[in-house]
This record gives sequence, C-alpha cells and structure tokens, in this order.
Amino acid sequence: MKRIAVLTSGGDAPGMNAALRAVTRCGIARGWEVFGVHQGYAGLISGDFRPLTARSVGGIIQLGGTILGSARSPEFKTEEGRMKALWELGQQEIEAVVIIGGNGSQAGASALSKMGFPVVGVASTIDNDLVGSDVTIGVDTALNIALEALDRLKTTASSHQRAFLLEVMGRNCGYLALEVGIAGGAEAIVIPEIKTEPEEIVQIFRHAYERGKTHACAVVAEGAAYNAAKLAAYFSEHQARIGYELRSTTLGHVQRGGAPTAYDRLLASRLGAGAVDVLASGEKGVLVGMIKGQVTTTSLDKVVGTQKPIDPALFQLARVLDT
Repeated sequence: MKRIAVLTSGGDAPGMNAALRAVTRCGIARGWEVFGVHQGYAGLISGDFRPLTARSVGGIIQLGGTILGSARSPEFKTEEGRMKALWELGQQEIEAVVIIGGNGSQAGASALSKMGFPVVGVASTIDNDLVGSDVTIGVDTALNIALEALDRLKTTASSHQRAFLLEVMGRNCGYLALEVGIAGGAEAIVIPEIKTEPEEIVQIFRHAYERGKTHACAVVAEGAAYNAAKLAAYFSEHQARIGYELRSTTLGHVQRGGAPTAYDRLLASRLGAGAVDVLASGEKGVLVGMIKGQVTTTSLDKVVGTQKPIDPALFQLARVLDT
C-alpha cells in the first residue's frame, strides 16, 4: 500500500474532520501518500483529488462539517458514473479509498467494493441508524444540541404555560428523538418505529395540564408518520381540550453544526485510525464502527439496506419516566 484516498459523503456530521485528520496522519505514519477527494462521490468522478499532509489537516479537529465538502451525486448511482470514478482512481494510482459517511455513503462504498476496488467505510451520521456501530460519528454532538434546545424551550414554555413540539432530525430512525426525549424529560416522544396517534399526545398533554404542570413538551422525529407539522395541524382543531397554548419548533440542520463534542472527536479519531489499520491488514469491503467499546468491522453487505433498530425497552422507560 502506497497511496490511499479519503472522502466524506452524504449529510455532514460533527467529527468528520477529526476522522479525516486521523486517516491522514495514521496513513502518513505508515509511509503512505494520502489524497483528499473533494465534494464526495462527485469529486471521485471528476477527479478532484488533492494531496493531504499532516499540516494540511492541522487545526481541524475542533471544526464541524467537513473541509473536503460533501455533495449528492446521482451520477455515481449509475454504472457509467462508477466506471468514471474507477478510471480517475486509476489515473491517480490510488490503491484504496476510505469513505466517511452514513447509510447512503456506505451504499456507494459497497457498490465500489463489488467492482473490485478496495474500500473501507467509517460510520459517520447523526441519525445513528447504521448497522455495524453502536454509535456513529456526530450523534453525541447532535444529541447535545437538541437537548440544549429542549431545555431552553421548557424554560419559555413554563413562563407562558405552553405546550411545545420539538422536531429533531434522524430521517426514518427515531434514535435522536428517543434519547433527547428521555434526557430532557419530555412528556411525549413520537418516533417512526412505534405508531403514535395524535390523540394520544392530546391526552398526554391534557393529563399534564390537569396535574398542574406549567408546560408540556413532545419530542418528534422528522420521519414519524405524524411529524411536528401534522401534529400541530391536528392540535389546532383540539386546542381547548389540550389546555395549553401550543407552539412548534423544528431544529433542522442546526443539529449538524458547531464544534464536535469531546466524545465525537475521540470516536472519530479511533475510527479513522481503525480504517487505516484495516487497510494495512489487507481487509476491505467493510465498515469500521464501535461495538461494545471496541473498534470493529462489519461487512458492507450486512450494512447496506438495513437499519439499526431502536431498543423498545428505552421507549417503555420513557413512558414510565414521563408520567
């Protein structure tokens, strides 16, 4: 192994830069040349490769986002697009690629691997829906941002005796909503994995009002059948029964921004270093993740097309704690 490339793809996650830094410096420590691919798979197709040095990744561990950039690439989903990417890799004499990203990114990694090119993925997504890692890069930061928002909303909600809906990201996975809801003491949690009818939330809010609580909050996953907008529309017709005035807040991409937490920086550093170790051992076509506190690998075939389930016991715990 002499020359490797690294790219970040899909939605950015706090800690991606820390992983990039680890891949670069650990690769250089082994005597390899390391190249950064700009704008994800789009850059792989266009041949936007730039050499990385230990100094060029200095001062980035505390930065959110990704200095390499990330872009959607419909062209890479086609065989012709992937052939272009392989040709560009050959032109640069790249021997392996490390792909830092989530589910969609690892689907691309798997497709490239099946064409015979050495690929190693690094688990990075705030959704935490990847099979092959208990926790993924960016999750801890996103959780803390959402938790701070919930804490702040509860303050103003109490001042005005209001109920709040807080919608968090996560695509079709309810992990963020569930964890934030428990940690923030929300009265209700709405996630895609467990069906919840709007009337259930009405009753929960009404019960809180009758118990004399000065506020009520529900954390809603964006991928739930009834997201914050749909719940708010339903509640507008039942305001009198709820008791509280209702407000809705959607956090959106603010959860992706800001400096990564210490946990995410450490996790990203370990997984980035692990990816280099995996390549050095000759292993390929795998995702590098963290399971039970250990850096491990999982075949990309097992990762792609599946979603990590949530723990139903956590949802039941939330129901008990929020009574």
